[in-house]
Amino acid sequence: MSSIVDESSILQKTPWPLKLYGVLCIVGGLSVVADVAAAAFAVFGSVRGGLLSEYTLVTQVFIVLLGCISLAAVVLLVLLGVRLLRNNRRRARHLAEGLVVLTIASMLCLTMLFGMSGYLVVPGVVLAAEIALLSYIDPTLAEERELQRKLRDMETRSDVEEGTLGLDETGKGFIRLDFFNIFWIFVVCCVLGIVVEVAWHMIVVEPGVYENRTGMLWGQFSPIYGFGAVLMTVALNRFHDRSIVMIFLVSAVIGGAFEFFVSWFMEVAFGVTAWDYTGTFMSIGGRTNFMFMCMWGVLGVVWVKFCLPRMLKLVNMIPWKWRYSITSVAAALMIFNGVMTLIALDCWAERLAGVEPDNAVTVYCAEHFDDDWMENRFQSMTINPDGTARV
Repeated sequence: MSSIVDESSILQKTPWPLKLYGVLCIVGGLSVVADVAAAAFAVFGSVRGGLLSEYTLVTQVFIVLLGCISLAAVVLLVLLGVRLLRNNRRRARHLAEGLVVLTIASMLCLTMLFGMSGYLVVPGVVLAAEIALLSYIDPTLAEERELQRKLRDMETRSDVEEGTLGLDETGKGFIRLDFFNIFWIFVVCCVLGIVVEVAWHMIVVEPGVYENRTGMLWGQFSPIYGFGAVLMTVALNRFHDRSIVMIFLVSAVIGGAFEFFVSWFMEVAFGVTAWDYTGTFMSIGGRTNFMFMCMWGVLGVVWVKFCLPRMLKLVNMIPWKWRYSITSVAAALMIFNGVMTLIALDCWAERLAGVEPDNAVTVYCAEHFDDDWMENRFQSMTINPDGTARV
């Protein structure tokens, strides 16, 4: 049955709006591919010729990487247009997914090089358009959308009554990896992360001393735990019935790698040091160590074996008629909170580097999130603007 659906989705003709979009992709891609290629090769030549020696090695790497990503994105854009014109919508979706990945990667590079600047506006808009386009390129998604809407109410009501809402019906994993489940796992674990952090600090680090361990401007959220829980859930969903030892080892590796990456990204992009394990047993660059990798392993076991089933029951307490509306509003608020947090951190770093506020955003942050406010809000963070990869 699935092979029939796949074949029909490949052969189904592309509607004219998508074909028009395909033409624009080809024309736009071909019109800039020469300039992008020339710029990329100019960057390579500048690096080899030592013209960028005034920048650090990390900065030079990100400049080169941005050039490679831009060139690859233009090539994929042209191929996407060709696939759409040839009615090959299934493969066009794969190319669109690749473009989403490249756009996100380019935004990360731009953040490393320029911070939360206006350079992110265009790729941000492009990313939103690419994500919206994904659901319309693949005909199976478009065709199933109306049917799913009609069946969803009946299935949801039945699942709520049986207590199976959110479970993976295919048996390949424990939980259904849809946006609803993933988002609420993120939110709940952001809150649980704060509880763990505060308790650890008050009991182990400085007994009896409270320290604000939040990671966002508003609310008590620790996004590293939220993202960590999402990674754990996605990685271990198929292994929920495996041995505790396997779950522990996989969780320890994933958690340690994730902690290392977040620490590195925050330092290189914003000069922020939120934790430093230098001098501890098996410390890896001060960004993670043996003890905390073991803690990630324990958290993974507790999460998969104990918390995840109860997590579903907690989330399913949201009235099923409102669950999607509430989730959409909560997701929008959380995204806004996250973006504003990064902007405020960026403005804080700029002020410490001696850069005066020169636009509406930086002035707003200087007035509402000044240095004293930020230090009190993010008590565990320190900033060193010299440690970034900014150009």
